[in-house]
Amino acid sequence: MKNIQLGKSDLSVSEVALGCMRMNALEVTEATAVIEAAHESGINFYDHADIYGKGESEKIFSKALKNSSLKREDILLQSKAGIRQGFYDFSKEHLTAAVDGILERLDTDYLDVLLLHRPDALVEPEEVAEVFTALKKAGKVKHFGVSNHSPYQIQLLEKYIEQDLVANQLQFSVMHTGMVDAGIHVNTKHEQSVDHDRGILDYCRLNNITVQPWSPVQGEKGVFLNNPEYNEVNEVLTKIGEQHGVNNEAAAIAWLLRHPAKMQVILGTMNPERIKTYASASDIRLTREEWYEIYRAAGNLVP
Repeated sequence: MKNIQLGKSDLSVSEVALGCMRMNALEVTEATAVIEAAHESGINFYDHADIYGKGESEKIFSKALKNSSLKREDILLQSKAGIRQGFYDFSKEHLTAAVDGILERLDTDYLDVLLLHRPDALVEPEEVAEVFTALKKAGKVKHFGVSNHSPYQIQLLEKYIEQDLVANQLQFSVMHTGMVDAGIHVNTKHEQSVDHDRGILDYCRLNNITVQPWSPVQGEKGVFLNNPEYNEVNEVLTKIGEQHGVNNEAAAIAWLLRHPAKMQVILGTMNPERIKTYASASDIRLTREEWYEIYRAAGNLVP
């Protein structure tokens, strides 16, 4: 497993991370096996959010970690806060209480990274700055980032906060390629030239903010891997995967890791064997020709 630097931080993180959204559906023994499989695959980074399982995912993870061979200092923990039922909330009161709840459920004294979970239209950046400073000073959070934020939303925060934003968690997969489509179709009238992402990928690269792709194997019709609705892209992923000694599942993750932005992919599976398969993508590097062949097979036009 290759490691990358997370943003401008001093954290060396596995380029494949485990997202724990579905961990609330597991028994503690099952969750322990998931954590052990991730660790054996070289994963040292675990992504949470306070809304995952209404907090139960963090509780199960905490119990499973204690039941595993790992210690808190062996891993890096990230969680997210700001989503409430029907609205978003970056207020001082909510973020402060949310972090305290996260720490209690994870049974830890600190988070390595806290992300603001989706933009709050009513954000008061001065208030966010106050919260970040207080959390940092108290030793509750070491680093900060965002999720699903645009360049201007990031700049607005950065005008007031003292800390570097080290990550931006964004949806990206072989079948969800908007972040690269608009760049490829610059100066055309093609449908894919429409920029829904406001140049966020290039912005993050320019500002040393690590992109964390979420839902890395999802398409509009669910998981695209081995899905008959996505035959063409699976055939190409299988062919190219075999050339590198892996299957189509690992090839789909390798496609993301091949991008020079040095992304950190957030896996969503709770299947230990699949975790190992996805993690093996770190061992291969697709060629430029292979990357574009997969991109075209996903139904994308290259003008």
